[in-house]
Formats: sequence, C-alpha cells, structure tokens
Amino acid sequence: MTFSSDSRTQMEWKFSQVFGERPPGEDVHDVDIISAIGFDKSGDYLAVGDRGGRVVIFERKDGKLKRSHRELELMDFTSAWHPDFQYKTEFQSHKPEFDYLKSLEIEEKINKLRWSATPNGSQFILSTNDKTIKLWKVKEHKVKKVKEMDPYPYVNSENALLAERSFITEKVTSSAVNGNHPEWTEKMALSMSLSQDIHSEITDIEDTAQTRCRKVYAHAHDFNINSVSTNSDGETFISADDLRINLWNLEISDQCFNIIDMKPSNMEDLTEVITSAEFHPNHCNLLAYSSSRGFIRLVDMRQSALCDHSAIILQDGDSHELKSFFTEIITSISDIKFSKDGRYMLSRDYMSLKLWDVNMDSSPVATYKVHEHLRPKLCELYDNDCLFDKFACGLSGDGLLFATGSYSNRLCIFSRGIQSEGITIEASRNPERRPLPQGASRTRRSSLSNLTRFYRQGHENSSSDRNDLSCNLYSKLLHLAWHPSRNLIACGAGNSLFMYYA
Repeated sequence: MTFSSDSRTQMEWKFSQVFGERPPGEDVHDVDIISAIGFDKSGDYLAVGDRGGRVVIFERKDGKLKRSHRELELMDFTSAWHPDFQYKTEFQSHKPEFDYLKSLEIEEKINKLRWSATPNGSQFILSTNDKTIKLWKVKEHKVKKVKEMDPYPYVNSENALLAERSFITEKVTSSAVNGNHPEWTEKMALSMSLSQDIHSEITDIEDTAQTRCRKVYAHAHDFNINSVSTNSDGETFISADDLRINLWNLEISDQCFNIIDMKPSNMEDLTEVITSAEFHPNHCNLLAYSSSRGFIRLVDMRQSALCDHSAIILQDGDSHELKSFFTEIITSISDIKFSKDGRYMLSRDYMSLKLWDVNMDSSPVATYKVHEHLRPKLCELYDNDCLFDKFACGLSGDGLLFATGSYSNRLCIFSRGIQSEGITIEASRNPERRPLPQGASRTRRSSLSNLTRFYRQGHENSSSDRNDLSCNLYSKLLHLAWHPSRNLIACGAGNSLFMYYA
C-alpha cells in the first residue's frame, strides 16, 4: 500500500443522505440513539443498531439509473457516482432482560453488528447486547398485492360452458348450432375479455424482507460483550468481553471455545482489560485484540488452544510523553480495524488515531492527533465522565484514508502520508449549522472496564461547565462505518444517520 500525492489530498467531501434527522430543538429519546453501524462485504447493505435493541437495514438503490448520454457527459459519472441507500426493513433484535442470579439488569442496547456469509441469496447478520449474541436471517421475497377483485366469476371457457350446461333445463331449446344459447356465449366472451384486462392491472408485485432469528448464543460471557467479529472462513466468529474471547461456530449455539482468558486468579491484580477484537480479513487463523493499556496483540490460533501467551504485541515505544494520572485512561484503545489486505491496522484511543504495520511492532507508522486540543482540559473531561467515551474508527477500501468521530458531532478524516489535522466535517445537512446542546448525559452503565483501579464515578453535579470547552461534549459522533469499495462514510449522530461521499 503506497501513497502518492494526488487529488486524494484535495478530496472534497459532500453530504449524501440523512435518515432520522430531527427538527432543531426536538428531544431525542435515549432508545433511539444509534449504537452500532456496519456495511456488509459487498457494500450493498447497511445495518444500524440503536439503544432500544432495534436493527434497521438499508439497501442500495438499484444502480440502473435511466440517464441519457447527455446527462452522463454533463456529470463525470465515473467519479461523481456514489451509492444511495433506502430503507429495507427493521426488527427488534434484543429486549430488556434481568439476570436473577446476579440481580443485574441487561440492557437491550445493540453493542456490535457484523454481517456474515450470504448463501442462497439470504443475508445473515450477528447482533449482540451485553450478554447475548443472535444470528438473524434476512431473506427477500416478492409479495403480490391484489388491488381489485375480478367481478366476473368465469375463469376460462371450459368452466363457463360447464356452468352454463348445469343450469340449462331440458325444457329450454337450443338456439345455436353447438347447443349453447347466444346470450350465454356473448356473456362468456365479454367476461373473459374484461377479466383479462382487469388482471393486467389489479396485481402489484413488490420486494419485501422477512427476518428470522436463526441462532442464539447465550450464557458464555460473565462480563459485557464489547466485540463480535466474523471469520474469513465463513463458519466461525469470535466474541469478546472485558476479560475473555470465545470462538464460536455459526451452526452451534450451545458450545464455544475460550481462546483468550485474561482474568487473574485475584481480581485485585487486574491491570488491563480487553477493549476490542477483530479477525484478520484474509487469514482465518489470525486475530487481533486491543487492551486498556494501549497494546494490540496479534494471535495465531494454530500455535496453541489458549492464545494468551502466543502473541505479537504492537506498542508505541516512541512515546515519551510525561506520565500522569490520566495516561492509562487516554491510551486505552477503543477500536481497531484491519486494512482490506490485512497488512495495516488502525487503532483509536482517546487522543489520536494510529496506523500500524503488523510487521513492525515497535511503533506506529503514523499518528494523527484528534483531541490534542483537549489535553489541557483532562480534569474537566474526567469529572464529566467524557474521558471514557469510546470512539470508533474506519479505513477506506484502498487503505489510504482514515476516519473517526469527535465531539460536536464532528467527523475527522485523515490521509495517509500527510501528518496534518485532516478534514473536519460536522454531521449535518449544513456543515455551518452549530448543533444545539442536548439534555444531560445518562448515567454510565456498569462495566468491568470502568471498575479497574484507574476509574472512579464522575460527579453528576460537577462544578465544571462543559460549555467552557471549545466543543460540545453533549454531541458525540461515536459510531461510523466506511463503505468497502467507495469513498462513502456512514456515521451516527444521536438518532440520525448521516452519509458523506467524496
């Protein structure tokens, strides 16, 4: 993957679509806030999960646009074209539950969405909340809707003749050579012609989607699930919580294999937790997982059944910044992504994006600063509990562009080879419009990653004012996904799904 200084550096990002946009000043319900986004491998489908446990699926509109040659000449179609999406279906994936053994409420919030293999033209998608993973099948089928009934009962000429002869008495004499009355013959012909005309207009065929839960993978995690990743073999997937990673077969829901276990014998000795896990895009035996200490471990499952000690560790050895109380918090990795060829990895911590070469474990290839301007405000961010926000990241299909979210609903886009602040886009129809402050943030749910030695609960009535900062901490662009083949980014801002293209 090489970088060349071309028009990519001057790439202009434009607004494409928005779904679920709310009028200014309208309150957003917590259950409607987007919590997970993911394209399928082809890029034809997009799944969005929210805190209410729902999954909404969008599909690409039919690209067979009827354009004249003149229209194609006026617009540079090859470069300006970008996929448009439309609503396809939605379903309730998870519902609130209660663990009576642990006296624990289990939220319905969708933590992760991952598309699986697509045999027989059906789509399969994995969705998970804190404890339970489900495999859903989404299948298209055509529905024929009848708008109007045929008022004439005759179906064909034979049935018409049979019906006629059944009701003719012996006393009635025939007035036609074939034994049929002329008035009956005329009615039959008229009804058949009208019936054929009506049938050509009364039916309407449309594509709909049916969803069905195929498998439920439950009771395998003691802590909250933070990652789900499907394997390139199309048969297995992994699920990760704060301390363990399990390997599943898609067809077996009552058995899994624990391949990574970081739980110490004494929980007081706990120094780090798992924050994200991802399978290699091409090699089914390789996976990577990140930790709260800023490490990325590459694991080869062929070396041993338990992969705890057979890992290559990627760490930033060139970082010589002064250690402080907040160092371990801001270096915690919230998300990792492989490039399409699997050679590079992108990681997101609180302060920056880092690009890694999997063959070079001493330091990242490049570091892109995202929240450096917030470094003087770490105390306020800690008290406001914002220092624990987990931002996602994404790569373009060619691996030369990177994106992540920030506060004030800002989307940050960087180019490989250019050590700059990148491009910042506000998630709205009009990038100049400033988002209005929303209500107070909700109470943080319990998670092991929040109960380690470096965490304390933020004050709800802190004396610090979020409006004193240079950004709106109430508006967070946490989730995004990059189209696998086009320069199209889908990102979630509150309950709205925005799409931008270049």
